[in-house]
Amino acid sequence: MKSNISSKQAVLFTGINYVGVLIGVLSTILVYPLDKELLGIIRFVDACAQIMFPIIVLGSTHALINYYPRLSDQLQRSLFSFSLFSLLRLAIGLGILVLVLYWSFGIGHSKFNYLLYGCPLAVAMAYIELFRRQAANLQRLSVPTFFEKIIPKLTLPMVFLLVIYWQTSIANALSIYIIAYWFIVVLIGSYIYRYFRFTWQWKFTSLFEELSIKDYYRYSLYAFAGSFGSFFAFRVDSLMIPSFLSFEANGTYTIGVTLASTLAIPATGVFALYAPVIAKLITNVQLRELNMKYKEVARILFFVGMFLFSCVFVGVESLFRLMPTYDKLAPSLPIIYVLGANVVINMATGFNNEIISYSKYYRFNLVSILSLMVINVGLNLYFLTQTTFGILGVGIASLLSLTLYNIAKTFYIYKKMRLWPFDQVYLKLVLSMVTILLCVFYLPNVYSDFVTLIIKVGLVIISNGFVFFSTNWVFGLKVEVLKYLKIFRSREKL
Repeated sequence: MKSNISSKQAVLFTGINYVGVLIGVLSTILVYPLDKELLGIIRFVDACAQIMFPIIVLGSTHALINYYPRLSDQLQRSLFSFSLFSLLRLAIGLGILVLVLYWSFGIGHSKFNYLLYGCPLAVAMAYIELFRRQAANLQRLSVPTFFEKIIPKLTLPMVFLLVIYWQTSIANALSIYIIAYWFIVVLIGSYIYRYFRFTWQWKFTSLFEELSIKDYYRYSLYAFAGSFGSFFAFRVDSLMIPSFLSFEANGTYTIGVTLASTLAIPATGVFALYAPVIAKLITNVQLRELNMKYKEVARILFFVGMFLFSCVFVGVESLFRLMPTYDKLAPSLPIIYVLGANVVINMATGFNNEIISYSKYYRFNLVSILSLMVINVGLNLYFLTQTTFGILGVGIASLLSLTLYNIAKTFYIYKKMRLWPFDQVYLKLVLSMVTILLCVFYLPNVYSDFVTLIIKVGLVIISNGFVFFSTNWVFGLKVEVLKYLKIFRSREKL
């Protein structure tokens, strides 16, 4: 296992994610507003799948990352095979349970019908996650990421167009959406097999002679509880909005979520690529090196997240006004602002969740997630039933609960491991970027939305670019950018 991060993999990972984001953004602006109710239904089905997904996985994907570096090559294959077997067994059990519940309570209940679509989608998601984790172990994440991020982004707008212009039924549209995910399972599984010749096994005696089965299941169950709680902590809005408001309101909220979540793409790549490295540093008790990476990555993620958020914050309304679907998009603007800030706060604390997950203090993730779940569900209920904020209240609930969650995790890591992501350089970076955002935002608009968009976003890019290149506040990222600029210039001369 390499202890250093492959910069090529990181760049490819982020680039592929942004291609997917570009497709998603175009679809969100031009296609999804044409039928926000359908968007709300698909998000509801996805939420049903997200509830079942951690039950099928049961922490096995986290255990694969955690225990993989400690095992020999043969036992690594046994561990991966055991994970495959575990997913199959739990998927069959959950499928039977869903059918029993449907026959007992769901027949004739429209929302319950969508649970049936969520089950095969959840199984596909579980196997995609397992293969993706193994790809991270192998440092071969770029191709699986391409399949995982691009295919759904192409399938979903196609499904919308089939429903809107070819009168395809919603049931058939959902089936096409699910089949696309199973196609991803086949593609990623085949790709992993090229580099990791796994075989199906039925006996795992040698594996659990080396690895305590009690420790394995204890770790897996804590990871499961964290993942299951994560749904209610981070994605419960997908179920609560249709229950208290409507599928159309869910679609409006989804547009805001989709656009705001684009800010987190750099974090997704860094977290996925750093996971095996963090696990190894903690296993080898290399806390000094881990603390340096913690600070470095936190600053980089904050800079990238805040830079993108600033561009969105000053320019998204002008961009929407240029679109033919402005009237459908405008209600999502407050959600984009609130959830965008939410993403930046989450990125600003670095990989604290990964540090806890792969340390002996992983049990704290369960406590923090369950606490976040209670706070988030409680705040959602309050805003949906006691105020007239509607979906904006759901966004505020998410912002408040996630901020408390990140503060708690950061202080816990410091108390237990003396790791801290902030320093004076970080403070200077925060003050500079917030000042730039506020100054540009409060500049008066000009006569044209297009010109306003260009001027304000351009000022954000130039001002933050000056901070980036004139200081060493995000030195690691600066080195990478300068390296690629040098390569680009040398190719131009040729």
